[in-house]
Amino acid sequence: MADILILTTGGTIDKVYFDALSEFQVGDTMVTKLMEIGLVKHDVRIQEICRKDSLELDDTDRAALRQAIESASESRIVITHGTDTMTDTAAVLKDIPGKTVCMLGALSPARFAESDATFNLGMAFGVVQSAAPGIYIAMNGTVFDASKVRKDRSIGAFVSI
Repeated sequence: MADILILTTGGTIDKVYFDALSEFQVGDTMVTKLMEIGLVKHDVRIQEICRKDSLELDDTDRAALRQAIESASESRIVITHGTDTMTDTAAVLKDIPGKTVCMLGALSPARFAESDATFNLGMAFGVVQSAAPGIYIAMNGTVFDASKVRKDRSIGAFVSI
């Protein structure tokens, strides 16, 4: 059994520019690379749930994510997710017992030199190792109870509610 399960759903953290004229598209997950950069030594298992912008996630995707968490042998779970609907997904996961789940995203792609992705991933790893079972969001240097947070687009950050 792995120490930590990482479930990926896509989002900005995994977005790619193909050229200067293109829009972002969700590419392969950057989690493995970010863990290499961070010298992470934990035994992890990575499972892709989907590869979508969070605005494209639907009930089927959220059900698949919930099923993956419920059936996982691991009790510590990190989820990469787009920031726009992260709290919507958290609401679907809120009553899963016995699991410490931390969701994270990025406001700029992990492939960018000045991305918040590495920091947010590190925070999520800390949360799942130290927090009580529940659903959390790690963004902007803060750990939030996933039921008491929202994304404030006007300041480009997550804030408590």
